[in-house]
Amino acid sequence: MTDLNLLLSGNLDANVAISGNSISQSESAPEPTAGALLRAAREAAGVHIAALAAALKVPVKKLEALEDDRFDLLLDTVFVRALASSVCRTLKLDPTQVLQRLPSARAIQPDYTAGCINTPFRSPGDGRGPALLMQISRPSVLAGLALLLGALVLIFLPNIEQNFVSSRPGSDSALAKNEPGDPAPVAAANEAVKETPAASTEQISPSNLVDSVAASSDPISPILRTALNGIVTFRAKGESWIEVTDAKGSVLLRRTLTSGETAGVSGALPLTTVVGRADVMQVQIRGQAFDLTAVARDNVARFEVK
Repeated sequence: MTDLNLLLSGNLDANVAISGNSISQSESAPEPTAGALLRAAREAAGVHIAALAAALKVPVKKLEALEDDRFDLLLDTVFVRALASSVCRTLKLDPTQVLQRLPSARAIQPDYTAGCINTPFRSPGDGRGPALLMQISRPSVLAGLALLLGALVLIFLPNIEQNFVSSRPGSDSALAKNEPGDPAPVAAANEAVKETPAASTEQISPSNLVDSVAASSDPISPILRTALNGIVTFRAKGESWIEVTDAKGSVLLRRTLTSGETAGVSGALPLTTVVGRADVMQVQIRGQAFDLTAVARDNVARFEVK
């Protein structure tokens, strides 16, 4: 009997020791954190973290930081508690236990080096942002570049058109420059005209001029006779540039006359005529003198012969 009591008392002491160890182990086990409770509730509900982030309209990185108790990666205490409450409401979990385990405001030290609150969230483990090419390919960036290109075209296009117009031979700037460039046959005609006697102050008709040239010993080339005959004749008292086009737009005459030179032209009417320096040019139309000063503007005369 004594041995049985000793055996029972020994077993009882062993059971008490085992239960004491279990109690001490249970007391020493740490309580689950708020993030661990949220992760366990989500996994128990069978909800993927990406689906939960899409339902809450927050980045996945923020939910991962909340479940990992990385509150320093979040904004502030208010945001942490609001996000935890939203997760509990979505998972139909009592938020009391979770909110009690959240740290105080002093324990959270958000990183303000990123700038304002609207700065895109990026944890330290993330890589670099999207490449420059991906950013440029966004529709908003492309639209901005298109608007900028259109504005540049509107700014510089008028200047380009103005330079193109001013570079044409019939423009005022080209007439003012009195560009040379007579062809070789016309230069020969000019040499023959210069050898004629000096003209008087009176206007010389084309017929008288042809007679005086015929009376000289030098032969008259066909080109010179064509230059002295025509519907419109020109006689220069100084260097001047002239251009004559017919009804078809063909250029019949385009040359520079020096002092004493004469030229004539005929063609399909109307003949559009431009004289570079009206003050040093005498014009006759069908043998009648024509006053250039009446049609001259800035010493450039434009008229039509019909």
